[in-house]
Amino acid sequence: MSTPRPALWPWLHAPLTEALTQLTGHAALLCGPQGVGQFEFGLALARSWLCEVQPTGAAYQPACGRCASCLLIDAGSHPDLMVVLPEALQASLGWAGAGEEADASTEKTGKTKKLSQEIKVDAIRAVVLFSQTTASRGRAKVVLIHPAERLNLIASNTLLKTLEEPPGQVRFVLSGATLDELLPTVRSRCQAWQLPMPDPAVAAPWLHEQFNKLSLEDAKTVLAAAGGQPLTARDRVDMGLDARYWQQIPKDVQQGAAASLLQWPLPLVVETLQKVCHDLACTSVGAAPRYFAPDCLPAAPDLSRLTAWAQDLRKAARSAEHPWSQNLKVETLLLQARTVMRARPARGNPGASTV
Repeated sequence: MSTPRPALWPWLHAPLTEALTQLTGHAALLCGPQGVGQFEFGLALARSWLCEVQPTGAAYQPACGRCASCLLIDAGSHPDLMVVLPEALQASLGWAGAGEEADASTEKTGKTKKLSQEIKVDAIRAVVLFSQTTASRGRAKVVLIHPAERLNLIASNTLLKTLEEPPGQVRFVLSGATLDELLPTVRSRCQAWQLPMPDPAVAAPWLHEQFNKLSLEDAKTVLAAAGGQPLTARDRVDMGLDARYWQQIPKDVQQGAAASLLQWPLPLVVETLQKVCHDLACTSVGAAPRYFAPDCLPAAPDLSRLTAWAQDLRKAARSAEHPWSQNLKVETLLLQARTVMRARPARGNPGASTV
């Protein structure tokens, strides 16, 4: 298949050991927040189940990383592992396949193929055929499907029978962030496992090590800005997010001085405004904010205004990927935010600062 696999992120080591002890069924359903490494965690489970130095009859241990099976997985060419991803995610997760097909299509037609965001039925039919063959290396066969919520309805129904009664030594890992979108009949056939949020004491130093320019305090700020999700925080820094500017955003938005947000992708603008709204709602009822430092927030308006604003932002988030006029849409969102935030602050607002 493709490129070498990345090492397991440090905050996933302890959960992996625990999961290998407790996940005893033939199908595991991993649920965790985005940006913490669900795919890498699912792949680590598969590596451990297929590792050829595991002691027979004993509890599974994390993969050795040195045996032939581990090296084949690192190279993306293990015959007993099938990884199922939407075409649009294969390149970013380092698992090629769709990209090669797209290149061939481009050469023939002169047009770039639009890669699918869904997991379609043809991929699941291939899974069914894969599960019916004998393991090439004799240990087991593993199917990793990520993100499982991208299975379309036909694909989900096609998977059901094999997921319920897999032949031979086949094991399944389904992972994702919003698994409540899966069919109940799929969920009921799996053993659920909740991937915990990373400990900031582990994630922040890791983030600090990734970027020479990022101090440990700035790493903590960016990590909080990403909701505690270290991989999301890393991507935000790659995009140019500055920790000090992040703390200015709430008051800049209130004062109409957030022109820098015009350069951000629309989904990120909507997400940022949702975080401002969330933290203002927290301070309006005396709770601690999550994404911004308390002294970086202006005085919160009435909670009813914030609730209405949050509903509008949820609607905007559902259409944020549509080809809007970027600047016009962002300016509209910022004007709405300024209007809400400049409204008369709520009374008895112990957690908010004044402008």
